Amino acid sequence: MFFCREHFNPFRMRYVAVLFFGFVLLSVFPIHSLCCTSVIITGKITPDGRPMMWKNTDALVFDQRLSFVKGEKYDWIGLALEDNPVNAWFGTNSAGFCIMNTKSYNFVDNDSWDINNGFIMKLALDKCASLEEFLHLLDTIAKPIPVSSNYGVIDTLGNAVYVETYPTGYHVVDVNDPAIAPEGFLVYTNYSRYGKMDEGMGYIRYYAAEQILRDAIAVGERLTPHFIFEKMARSFFHPLLGLDLRKMADEGNDPRSGFFPDCDFIPRRISVVSSVIQAVRPGENPQLTTLWTALGYPPCSIAVPAWVSCGKEGLPVVIRQLEGDEKHDSPMCIKASALKLEVFPITRGNGKNYFRFSTLYNSRGTGIIQRLAPIEAHIRDITLPLLEKWRSEGRISDIERNSLCREIDVFLMENFINKEFVVNK
Repeated sequence: MFFCREHFNPFRMRYVAVLFFGFVLLSVFPIHSLCCTSVIITGKITPDGRPMMWKNTDALVFDQRLSFVKGEKYDWIGLALEDNPVNAWFGTNSAGFCIMNTKSYNFVDNDSWDINNGFIMKLALDKCASLEEFLHLLDTIAKPIPVSSNYGVIDTLGNAVYVETYPTGYHVVDVNDPAIAPEGFLVYTNYSRYGKMDEGMGYIRYYAAEQILRDAIAVGERLTPHFIFEKMARSFFHPLLGLDLRKMADEGNDPRSGFFPDCDFIPRRISVVSSVIQAVRPGENPQLTTLWTALGYPPCSIAVPAWVSCGKEGLPVVIRQLEGDEKHDSPMCIKASALKLEVFPITRGNGKNYFRFSTLYNSRGTGIIQRLAPIEAHIRDITLPLLEKWRSEGRISDIERNSLCREIDVFLMENFINKEFVVNK
């Protein structure tokens, strides 16, 4: 049997077996590859009143880095190529304008209509300080626009919206509107609310993210960037099957072989980076907007903070593009990708559709996620006191920020990047 017999009663075994074979069938059929999961959380339900946006990026480009870009009007940091970027896929600028996207599959049938999704975000980070300016940008671009995307936008004026775009227009979905988002958040995957009913992608991931947030709110859990990385970006909860692999492992129920199909979890084989922006409250210095990013396969990576004021040379080295690297890769992404190979060790046939969950997380506490947790906690613990100090002072100290980024580099180089990591198989 796939699971240890002693862990499940006969009814449970039959139930899991039926769902498992359906799951295997799903895992071997081709699916859209560029599928992301995102959420905007308003300040109404965060502990400090600051809104957040999160994107778990799924893509076929596995080399990732965080870049500083000197824009046309505003400087910005984001997921983009360092020199003369054509696209951006997540970012925030010096005006505190924040933007992300998920590709939408239920507005148009032709994938050629999404070629400018990243270019629009690059333009927005270059030029926009507010939601109003972003909508004006969309209004002034000649139609039809080759886009089909759900843009998440937060600004310093308190706006928090998704803008569902299609070739001839857009719809604004206000996350602050209690009639639209009564719980104070909205999840978006790869379909649009104004698109064709029951088409698109990411419905199971949508329900997983939504349920995780609802459960957290119900028990009063603090919604912070670190909650998102730990409980969402590294979640292995599958709402359709009613299974939470991490919870099962915590209860001593490890899969016998260690393997499980990779299908419809939030983190997937093609998940290449997970990023959170913690924005500012209205009236706060936009400089305090903080971007956290876990480059590479998120369950094997560590979230690192960055600010626009870092500039190119001040960003933590572990998340910057390596000098002279033709793949535009970063040390963090390279390390996380190497560990990911231990999680997805089978490359022939349909083997790539299975991952060794016990390598990531297990009842013995020796999984990669479990072993990286204290390392990431240390980064959090040395960052948050300074961030609170800067917020109380209304500005970031350049000296303290530079010192923090170098301390992060030294710690991660010694304890993660350059450390031999023996994986428990």
